[in-house]
Amino acid sequence: MSLRRIGAVLALALALAACASSASAATARTNLTDVEDEVMCDTCNVPLYIAESPRADQLRREIRVLIAQGETKNEIKATLKDRYGPAILAMPQRSGFSLAAYLVPILAALGLLALMAVLLPRWRRRGRERDEEPPEPDLSDADRGRLEDELAQFDGR
Repeated sequence: MSLRRIGAVLALALALAACASSASAATARTNLTDVEDEVMCDTCNVPLYIAESPRADQLRREIRVLIAQGETKNEIKATLKDRYGPAILAMPQRSGFSLAAYLVPILAALGLLALMAVLLPRWRRRGRERDEEPPEPDLSDADRGRLEDELAQFDGR
């Protein structure tokens, strides 16, 4: 391969890298809808994209100002969390006590599955045992005769 071709390939690779980095920088810009999905209205207790209160409009204006200042979505969420507390975020954090919001439902579901794995075979065995005909009681000949007489009188009515 000649030096000229190597230079052309390197120039092409450099041009593609520059285009890719500028394209990724253009797409990484935060917009209001990106942030609204993950922020709660602190008066309505609903996600900001649903809220229609004056307070929700005020929060949207605040987010627009932060976007205009060039902050990313994570920076905006961190700023709002610092100002209003962790309740402003729609999703709980994945650390500390908030981790329980993720783990408790999973652990409860696993516990129920384990419980069902233990109980279902027992219930099936009990059901099969009940389906079998009960053994006939041991009756003396006198008791059996009396039972037959009483059944005959009952059927004769």
